[in-house]
Amino acid sequence: MCRNIRPLFNYEPPATDEEVRSAALQYVRKVAGTPRPSRANEPAYEAAVEAVARATRELLDSLVSSAPPKDREVEAEKARARARARYA
Repeated sequence: MCRNIRPLFNYEPPATDEEVRSAALQYVRKVAGTPRPSRANEPAYEAAVEAVARATRELLDSLVSSAPPKDREVEAEKARARARARYA
């Protein structure tokens, strides 16, 4: 999995459409092997991003969890603490 794709499920507030699209864009970039498509491939690239975003949103909307939603700020602070420990 691409490092820049973050888990989006079971957070409060839920993932935004922008976060879902960003994850889809990262996925398509990884699969395509390029950060930006050529002009000839732009339509296919954008169509792929939209299709992956749509599938991701459908997945997130259909998943269920018995765990309480995670708080984004708490999880972000945990990640920062792990990074500090790793790079200190």
